[in-house]
Amino acid sequence: MLNRLQDVFKSFQDHNVKYVIIGGVASTIHGVPRATFDVDILIEATPQNAAALLRALLDSGLATASMTTTQEILEHEITIFKDRVRIDVQTSTPGLTFDDAWEHKQVTKYRGQKFYVVSKEDLIASKRAAGRDVDLEDVRLLEINKDQPHKNSAD
Repeated sequence: MLNRLQDVFKSFQDHNVKYVIIGGVASTIHGVPRATFDVDILIEATPQNAAALLRALLDSGLATASMTTTQEILEHEITIFKDRVRIDVQTSTPGLTFDDAWEHKQVTKYRGQKFYVVSKEDLIASKRAAGRDVDLEDVRLLEINKDQPHKNSAD
């Protein structure tokens, strides 16, 4: 999944988008063996950051970003962008504030590209609060490996 998103996350860096990867991809990075077909990100819900996000998505070739506005992103908890990849942009998520997620974020590198990932502890709290079966199974697996550091993908 990360290889198909490398240019998107480079564009996020170029535009100074404040985000953290959450959801299934974050679970995988933290050691849970599971497949996922999208990436979920939590963003700082400010007009400036939402505008930077849209510019970054457009610059990386996700044309669906032209079909929404900064205001629409801020008015919805989840906005889905789907071109060659699916990115679910969240302005809030259960059990976690963006400020806490940003403060505790971890940096992962994949093929030289930096990604911001929610910390394992914040991911567990968020997944526990969401309470779906798949989330609770991720919590169980994350807690088994709680003391192991997140995977820092090879460059």
